[in-house]
Amino acid sequence: MPVLHYCPSHFLDTRRTLSALRRGGGDPTFVSDVRGIWCTALMPEGPATLLVAGAGSGALRCETWGPGAQALLGSVPAMLGAEDDPSGFAPEHPVLRELARQYRGVRVMRTGRVFEALVPAVIEQKVTGREARSAWRWLVSRYGAPAPGPGPAQLRVCPPPAGWARIPSWDWHRAGVDGKRSRTIMAAAAVAPALERTLQLDTGTAVAAALRTVPGIGIWTAAEIAQRAHGDADAVSVGDYHLANHVGYALTGHRVDNARMLELLEPYRPHRYRAVRLIELGAPRPPAFGPRMSVRNYAAI
Repeated sequence: MPVLHYCPSHFLDTRRTLSALRRGGGDPTFVSDVRGIWCTALMPEGPATLLVAGAGSGALRCETWGPGAQALLGSVPAMLGAEDDPSGFAPEHPVLRELARQYRGVRVMRTGRVFEALVPAVIEQKVTGREARSAWRWLVSRYGAPAPGPGPAQLRVCPPPAGWARIPSWDWHRAGVDGKRSRTIMAAAAVAPALERTLQLDTGTAVAAALRTVPGIGIWTAAEIAQRAHGDADAVSVGDYHLANHVGYALTGHRVDNARMLELLEPYRPHRYRAVRLIELGAPRPPAFGPRMSVRNYAAI
């Protein structure tokens, strides 16, 4: 059981930094309890479980279990934002300035696990959050492996690329994932090693271009992957159903479209995702007067 006593050099909001990995309250790969934050990973060496205990700027006790334990432990500082550089982010807008103060301990993580970030992002394409969270929970609970170590009973490691490729069409259907999204995941599974090599690319533009060579991966999905796997503090999830309105309402008091959202975020380059993350964490959402995105019933299809 490898152990790391990690002392960040800055104030760190551990829970909110790691929460970027969490796909809803029932995510079987991410559980929080009285012992700390549990999450799982599929490392090249095998599955692994991580427990992070402690908070703030004091020492964190990080323990790992499983065949990939040592490799996962080595990635913990980056997962907690050690490679993130917020210098230069000094917003003048009063809302962002207050959010930056209130959430000063939130860092942009870098997991270094591309395919693992890709699958839930694809599942979330153009569906409600409830629908996506339910599908992720069902598929990982059914096809994922029990997490190594003494973690919560429901904790699972997501399947490897070959495991996703073997899921039959009827189980994608039962989970509520349509054919387009399941085909995208299977196409990504076929080139998973190449996707991991995007971690070596120098720019966010190059990463996005490489990720988008997979059929079904667009600008929104590429940004969602880059934010988590690559630690890209500038990647904006353009095309999100709610994001433009949330950003616009926070910065102007009005709903806006994607083009206007990008104009509003431009002064914060290369920290546009950092600005968005702060807005998502603490800015009021616009009043919900419009039609809600409906949850589709795949059983009737």
